Amino acid sequence: MTEGSPAGRRSGWLTSAANAVAGGWNHVGEQIAFNALSVREIGMAFIRYKREILRLIAQMSLGTGALAVIGGTVVVVGFMTLATGAVIAVQGYSQLAGIGVEAMTGFISAYVNVRIISPAVAGVGLAATIGAGATAQLGAMRIADEIDALEVMAVRSVAYLVSTRVVAGVVVVIPLYCVAMVCAFLASRFGTTGFYGQSTGVYDHYFNTFLNSVDLLWSFLTVLLMAVAIMMVHTYYGYTASGGPAGVGEAVGRSVRTSLIVLTFLLLAIALSVYGQSGNFHLSG
Repeated sequence: MTEGSPAGRRSGWLTSAANAVAGGWNHVGEQIAFNALSVREIGMAFIRYKREILRLIAQMSLGTGALAVIGGTVVVVGFMTLATGAVIAVQGYSQLAGIGVEAMTGFISAYVNVRIISPAVAGVGLAATIGAGATAQLGAMRIADEIDALEVMAVRSVAYLVSTRVVAGVVVVIPLYCVAMVCAFLASRFGTTGFYGQSTGVYDHYFNTFLNSVDLLWSFLTVLLMAVAIMMVHTYYGYTASGGPAGVGEAVGRSVRTSLIVLTFLLLAIALSVYGQSGNFHLSG
C-alpha cells in the first residue's frame, strides 16, 4: 500500500483524525487536572494570600485604569441588564398587546428576567470583563517569565495567581448580580409604565404575583456556578499561554469562546433540571 494510493490516503486521513481526537481529549484532561489543582489550592490562598484576594476583589469590581473611569465591571453589567430590561419592556408589551393582555408585562419581567435573561447577560459580562482580564494578566506574566520567577522564589503560583482569582470572582459576583437584577427590574418597570403608560399598580400586581423567591435563589446559584466556570476557564488559558504577545491574544480569544460555550450549556442544564418538568409556574386568578 503506497502513500499515494487511495488506501494510503485514507489511512493517513484516519491517522490524522485519530491524533486530533486524542490531542483534544488530552487537552481536556490537562484542563480538568489544572482546575482540580486550583480548587485544592483555595485553602492555601486563604491562609497565605488574603491581601491578594482583597486586592483582586477591588480590581474586579471597580476596575483599574480605563475601566475604573466608568466604574468597573459593576457599571458594565448594570448597563447591560438595563438594556435587556428595556428590551423586555418593549417586546413584552408590544407582543402581549397584540392578544389583548398587555397588563401581563410585569409577569414577563418577573418570569423571564430571573430565569434566563439576567443570568445569561451577567455571565457574558463577567466573561468579557473579569474573565478576559484575568487571561490577559496571567498570559502576560507567563510570556514574561514572571510565573517561573514566582516558582523560583518558592511562591505557589497556582494558589497565588489562580485560586485567588477564583475566590475573588465568586465573591464579586454576589453584589454584582444584585445590581444586575435591580437594573433589569427597574428598566422593565420604567419602560412599561413610563413609555407605554401602563398603570404602576397593574404592573406591580402582576410582577409581585409571579416573582418567586425560589427562582431568585436558583438564579443566584446559577450565576455563582457561572462565575466559577468563567474563572476556571480563563485562568487556565492565561496560565498556559505561550507564543509571545500574539499567543496571549489568541489565549484571550479562545478563553472567551470557551467560556461562552460553557455558560450556555450550564444555563441550559440548570434550566432543564430545575424547570424542565413542572416549570414551577401556575397561571390562575
